[in-house]
Amino acid sequence: MNSKSNFYFPVPGILESGRVQLTPFSTSAHANLFIEQSLLYPQIFDYLPFGPFKDTNDFIDSFIATRIDPDPGYILFAVWDKTKSNGAEGNGAFAGLIGLINTSKVNLSTEIGCVMILPPFQRTHVTSNAVGLLLKYALNLPAVQPGALGLRRVVWQANVMNAASIRTAERMQFRREGTLRWDRLLPEHKSHLGAGNGKKVRDGDPRSACVGRDTALLGLCWDDWEDGARDKVEAIIGRLR
Repeated sequence: MNSKSNFYFPVPGILESGRVQLTPFSTSAHANLFIEQSLLYPQIFDYLPFGPFKDTNDFIDSFIATRIDPDPGYILFAVWDKTKSNGAEGNGAFAGLIGLINTSKVNLSTEIGCVMILPPFQRTHVTSNAVGLLLKYALNLPAVQPGALGLRRVVWQANVMNAASIRTAERMQFRREGTLRWDRLLPEHKSHLGAGNGKKVRDGDPRSACVGRDTALLGLCWDDWEDGARDKVEAIIGRLR
């Protein structure tokens, strides 16, 4: 199903909890499914530096083929809510996408990113379970969880204006480490969304139509994980409501 095969580390066929399942993203199986839903909810891209996409071809050509597939530090997963009616793969309702990005095999680090949970599944168990499953996959040692990577650090970056994303990260035991000022600029078509840092650029700026983004940087490291964060994440995943 033309799933990505060049990720730095072995990718499990399934990561799952009692209520959520993650499966590696496949263009043939998931691209149309994601675009059909994301066209209904373009707001999921408001704080992201990419999207919305006009159709499946745009999504594949401008995102998957250029940003995800060529980079061995990136891997996407389809997110399924097992508590809902069967979806396209019979493993629950399709709830969105999530990924590991900026992965470093040398430094044993990765980042949870490309978090695109569809609005009907937001403020439910879906996001916390999906994030928790990736944390366990990244930070557990293989002796604790077969197939886990035993990494030392997981990063979470969020637009400082995206308070919900920062709250999610902190709930999942990430620690705020700082703010990256003027970290990046947003595409011109997002300048009206209130996602910028609210600061004017100087006269003569070569891309003055693009607002700047300040980025909140959060991290969760192996010693945090071993010193209680894993237990708290497991408790969140294990809740029935």
